[in-house]
Amino acid sequence: MKEEMLALILAGGQGTRLGALTSTIAKPAVQFGGRYRIIDFALSNCANSGIKNVGVITQYQPLELNAHVGNGAAWGLDGIDSGVAILQPYSATEGNKWFEGTSHAIYQNIAYIDKVDPEYVLILSGDHIYKMDYDKMLQDHKDTQASLTVAVMDVPLEEASRFGIMNTDISNRIVEFEEKPENPKSTKASMGIYIFNWKELRQILANGEKNQVDMTDFGKNVIPTYLDAGERVYAYEFSGYWKDVGTIESLHEANMSYISPNNELDSRDRSWKIYSRNHIAPPNFISETARVRDALVVDGASVAGNVRHSIISTNVQVHENAEIENSFIMTDCVIESGAVVRNAIIGEGSRIGENVEIIGSEKEIAVVGYHETVGVEDEDR
Repeated sequence: MKEEMLALILAGGQGTRLGALTSTIAKPAVQFGGRYRIIDFALSNCANSGIKNVGVITQYQPLELNAHVGNGAAWGLDGIDSGVAILQPYSATEGNKWFEGTSHAIYQNIAYIDKVDPEYVLILSGDHIYKMDYDKMLQDHKDTQASLTVAVMDVPLEEASRFGIMNTDISNRIVEFEEKPENPKSTKASMGIYIFNWKELRQILANGEKNQVDMTDFGKNVIPTYLDAGERVYAYEFSGYWKDVGTIESLHEANMSYISPNNELDSRDRSWKIYSRNHIAPPNFISETARVRDALVVDGASVAGNVRHSIISTNVQVHENAEIENSFIMTDCVIESGAVVRNAIIGEGSRIGENVEIIGSEKEIAVVGYHETVGVEDEDR
């Protein structure tokens, strides 16, 4: 039975700007908000938008990401006519199928896409924090009779040079694409979210491969090809919350903003739930010595120290006399007595020893990587 739209999440990026946080896991697997991973937002958007089949394209350090996504049950994508497929590089008679770019990753998975047989393909990035109804974007794609629709959002003019900019006419048809222009002509920044008519995209990718024309990247190659050919390419304007958490500072900022019950992401909206695969953990415990203010404390956490404007994730231990301020403490961390953590991100499974200070600033966030120990003697580990 033909599927109307298949979602493909590009989740194979290393995320080098996140430094130690992505040394052993892919960027979409990085934690957010105490109980989520970044990829949860794209997957939840798919589930809430009524998309039944999702392919997750991975490459760099995929173990944690694959285990988290599983068969898609946490997002309700494990039904008879629905599912999540993990798509990784593989070996074949003609050589290894490594993904060399965003559109090349799609080309290398043509066999999977053809098996689902979609009318449209939705291309997503797995490393953004946002809520979006893709069904509305699809309807816009149909209404304009587009070959390609690109989701865009308005950004400040002074920041436009950081993005791919879509210049449009009065009907929102894209007439020009500029990749990180020095002098942008508009402020419509590409969000890296695309809807293609599959038959057309398939032919363009296949022809590129056959004729040895570079078609490895959507922004650099595919979109300009569509525009040069006079295809109907339209912008879909998005006005909700969207955050690229590709740097330590942006990840920290997004988490600290999330603490507010009135956060822009509006994660308490029951009509558009953010789903995740969560650990089974006991209730959190706040001891009589603890002082907790303006903080999120997740299941399984045990707090005996002082916590202010911070996120304490699942199964974190904060010992007596420890102080945590303006920080994101990921799952399974231990913060020992007398330790001070301020303006920091502590990667999951790490241990901060007694009286150790991990102190950053608002401009330069301190980071401890995954499963690291700081100031702990070997015999105490």
